[in-house]
Amino acid sequence: MSQKNNTQKLSRRDFVKGATALSLSSLLANSGSVYASGSEKIKLGLVGCGERGSGALGNCIDAAKHLGVETEVVGLADYFEHRTMKAAERYGVSPELCHCGPDCYKQIINSDADVVLLVTPPNFRPLHFEAAVEAGKHVFMEKPVAVDPPGARRILKAGELAAEKGLAVVAGTQRRHQAVYRQTQYCVENNAIGKIKAGRIWWCMRSLWHKTREPGESAADYMVRNWVSFTEMSGDHIVEQHMHQIDVANWFIGKPPEAAMGFGGRARRKTGNQYDFFSVDYDYGNDVHIHSMCRQIDGCYNRVSEHFVGTEGSTWGTGPGPDGFARDVKAPEFEEYQGPQVQEHVNLLAGILNGNVLNEAENVANSTMTAIMGRISAYTGQLVRWRELMDESLGSPWYSLKVSPTAEDFVNGTVVLPEEDIAPVPGRA
Repeated sequence: MSQKNNTQKLSRRDFVKGATALSLSSLLANSGSVYASGSEKIKLGLVGCGERGSGALGNCIDAAKHLGVETEVVGLADYFEHRTMKAAERYGVSPELCHCGPDCYKQIINSDADVVLLVTPPNFRPLHFEAAVEAGKHVFMEKPVAVDPPGARRILKAGELAAEKGLAVVAGTQRRHQAVYRQTQYCVENNAIGKIKAGRIWWCMRSLWHKTREPGESAADYMVRNWVSFTEMSGDHIVEQHMHQIDVANWFIGKPPEAAMGFGGRARRKTGNQYDFFSVDYDYGNDVHIHSMCRQIDGCYNRVSEHFVGTEGSTWGTGPGPDGFARDVKAPEFEEYQGPQVQEHVNLLAGILNGNVLNEAENVANSTMTAIMGRISAYTGQLVRWRELMDESLGSPWYSLKVSPTAEDFVNGTVVLPEEDIAPVPGRA
C-alpha cells in the first residue's frame, strides 16, 4: 500500500493478516480517511458481558475511533443471558448476535470477528484463549489469565502459537500501558536508582461484593455469579487483583521470582473459600526480595502502590520520591489516550495496523503464575519455587495442582460446589 496516496483504504484482509505498509504515524495523521468506506471495519467479538467486559468493549471502540478506524460488534456472549442483552442494548447489537450459556464462547470464536475480547472470570481464560488463537483471532484478555499452574502454562503455550501465527495478544495489565509507569520503568531500566535490591508492593483495600446462593440455584450459576469469592473462579484476590503490583515488580526487575514464602488467613468473608489477606516474600535471587501485601477487609488503612529500593536510590512505581532519582535520566513521552485502559487497546489495534503486533501472553502468564506461587505458599505454609511450577521432571506436586471445577466442567455440566466458609490451613493443605 502506498503511503503517498492518503485516501488509500485499508482492507479488512490486510487487517486480519496483521500487516500493512501504512505506518501508525500516517494512520494518525490521516485519521478519518482510512476507513471511509462503510464496508471496511474492524469486527469485534466479546466473551464476558459483565461490567468489566462491557467496559472493555467500549475501551476498544474508543481506541479505534482515536486511530480513525470504524468498528462493528459482530457477537456478544456471556454465561448469563441478561448480561448479554444489557450489553447488546448499550452497543446496539441485534439479538441474533447475542449468545449465552457455558459454551457461548464458541459462537464468538467461530464468528467473523477480527479481534476477540476475553473478559470472563479467570477460570475460563485458558480454554477461551486457546480456542481464540487456534481460530486465528487477535485477542485482548483481562488479567489474571489462570487460577492454577497448569492453566498458566496453557496460556504460555497458546501465546507461543499466537506468535507463530502473527496474532496480537494484549492483556489487561494496564500499568504497562500507562505513561507514568512506562516513564518510571524506563528510568529504572537506565540505572536511575542503580540495581533494584528490594521493594514493597501493596493492594490493601475494602472487601468486595459477595452473593448469597439463591433457592434452587445451581452450583455452576452460583459460582459464576459469585466468582470473586471462590479460589476456583478467581484464583483468590492475590491473583485476581494484587497481580497488578506483582506484574509491576516482575516488569521493573526484568524477570519472575525464584521462590515465594508467604502466609495469610480468612477472617471476615461471608461466602466462598478465599483468604482475606496475604503477606508474601518473593525471592528474585541475588539477594533481591520483594515484600507483597494484599488485604480485602473493611475499616483498615488502604494502600495500592509499589516502592523499589535500588543500590543508588529508590522510587515509587509512579515516579521518584521527594529526593528524586540518583541519576538524571530523561524518559521519553509515552502516549496515554483517555487513560491506560483505553491506551492498551490503542496499542493492540495500532500494532495490528502497522504490522508490529504486541504479544503480552508470556508477561501476563508469568505474573499470574507468580501470584499463584504466592497463594500456594500461603495456603500450604511451604516454600514454593518457580522451577517446581514450570519443570515437570522435578516431580513437584505443585506442577500439576489443578483447581476443580475446571472450565471444562462448566461446559460439560459436571460442576460440584466446593465446601464454603472454610479456608486452607497451612501445614495441613
